[in-house]
Amino acid sequence: MATFKKLDSGKWQAQVARKSIRSSKSFPTKQETKDWAARQEFLILKGVKHGPRYLVSDLFQRYAREVSPNKRGAKWEQIRLEKFCKDMLAEKLASEVSAADIADWRDRRSAEVAAGSVSREMTLMSSAFAVANKEWGWIDRNPLKDVKKPSDPPARDRRVLDSELEKLLEKAGTDLTTKSARAVHAFLFAIETGMRAGEIVGLCWSHVDLKKRVATLLETKNGTIRNVPLSPQAIDLLNKLPDSNDNCFDISSQNLDALFRKVRDKAELKNLKFHDSRHEAVTRLSKKLDVLDLARMIGHKNINMLMTYYNATAEELAKKLE
Repeated sequence: MATFKKLDSGKWQAQVARKSIRSSKSFPTKQETKDWAARQEFLILKGVKHGPRYLVSDLFQRYAREVSPNKRGAKWEQIRLEKFCKDMLAEKLASEVSAADIADWRDRRSAEVAAGSVSREMTLMSSAFAVANKEWGWIDRNPLKDVKKPSDPPARDRRVLDSELEKLLEKAGTDLTTKSARAVHAFLFAIETGMRAGEIVGLCWSHVDLKKRVATLLETKNGTIRNVPLSPQAIDLLNKLPDSNDNCFDISSQNLDALFRKVRDKAELKNLKFHDSRHEAVTRLSKKLDVLDLARMIGHKNINMLMTYYNATAEELAKKLE
């Protein structure tokens, strides 16, 4: 059955769906569109083989429906895939998408968001095309294999100064019954433990052993359970928290991010993100732990990844040479 719609460009688009075969094409006039659709339906009904005729939007929607739910980042993927479906790339046949089409999308997207975001979205898009190629048989090859991703931006090397922590505490206050104070308290805890924001907001008392000084993280970025050793300072930070049901910090990820940025702006601190606590933590912990122990605590299976977060200054290294 064929359907027709007028595009913003003024052209008419026909979409044909017969016997699980989909096809789509645009023409200047509605009559040309109808003629083409009738011809496609005739060929399909006569059994003329064209191979799978799925649109790119069909590919993204199926991936979001069947593959993404099995991942921890399902919500992020599904939001991005839905956005992909609104791009003109989604109107093309999946089997006819070329590297040039992907490069065009990359360049247009690069004008909207940072290179790192484009690179992550291309990774997701490549995964979807790979599954369509290897498992669904919709396409002969993955067109993203021949497209270069944007260059990665320089790794952040932002350190957190003690004076900045004092300003944050001054603006947030010490009343931990308020979420603003707990947001900054969580930042201090992150510096002490190297835990990510999502791991901190998900930390429960039932998974903290204060005597053994160990916090068990059931959900981590790499999908494995991680036991985090707690310093006396980390234990002290936990003990100062007000009573709650089971969640230690009793704050959502959205609130943590928004409130931290609000306090940061009040303190007039420039270019400071919550995730910078991880850089600071790794650099501080490197003075106490060897490489293997540090990688285990932080949750990196590849030791080289530690270099992304290790940001000791030349002055600090010079002091080690004394």
